Amino acid sequence: MKKFPPLTVPGVLEQFSDWQSSQSGLAAVWATDNTREALWDAMYRKEVYATTGPRMTLRFFGGWEYKVEDAYRNNLPEIGYSGGVPMGGDLPTSTTGEAPTFLMAALRDPDGANLDRIQIVKGWQDIDGTTQEHVYDVAWSGDRVVDGQGDLAAVGNTVDLTTATYSNSIGTAELTTMWTDPDFDPGERAFYYVRVIEIPTPRWTAFDELRYGIQMSPEVTRILQERAYSSPIWYTPEG
Repeated sequence: MKKFPPLTVPGVLEQFSDWQSSQSGLAAVWATDNTREALWDAMYRKEVYATTGPRMTLRFFGGWEYKVEDAYRNNLPEIGYSGGVPMGGDLPTSTTGEAPTFLMAALRDPDGANLDRIQIVKGWQDIDGTTQEHVYDVAWSGDRVVDGQGDLAAVGNTVDLTTATYSNSIGTAELTTMWTDPDFDPGERAFYYVRVIEIPTPRWTAFDELRYGIQMSPEVTRILQERAYSSPIWYTPEG
């Protein structure tokens, strides 16, 4: 493989090689209308999400009284808006001390890969003012179970690098769930956002190897799991 000089970004000290960069991502906006005004309003209220490239669909709501069955009703957005706030919103202060509940639903790209799992990423500031973070697996494909350490087994891998192809024989087209924060402290500032992860698929480097008949260096990543990220939902205690 021909060696190329590392890429540099003005103002950034770290250098990286071209194979470490990836394709452009996409931003999605939940607007009330397809107009300039509605799009700007949606961006102002931060009701947006991003993907690493695929056209996945993602919904995320936070409130205090969602129920498990709400995630499986055919009017989830209506339930989400009426019972809480959407992605990018601020949860009202807890009056009971009970933990917040979250509704979320993800749909794969119609022309893309199945979904592996949905994760909630929680960040908070503890009593000492130190920032913390924890990742929860909250919905996933197949009959996998979370083990005693809170870890979920990998979904599997159908990628064939000799042909740069994969199969949707694993994963699922849709994931939806309601989740309650098991570690909620009403006195701590916190934020929550959703991360949706696809099953493994060939990376652009795998396609280049096949197209040009080359063999890249061992450190080059050839397989990836595309993903989507929601805007956070914020919680701020009184005082």
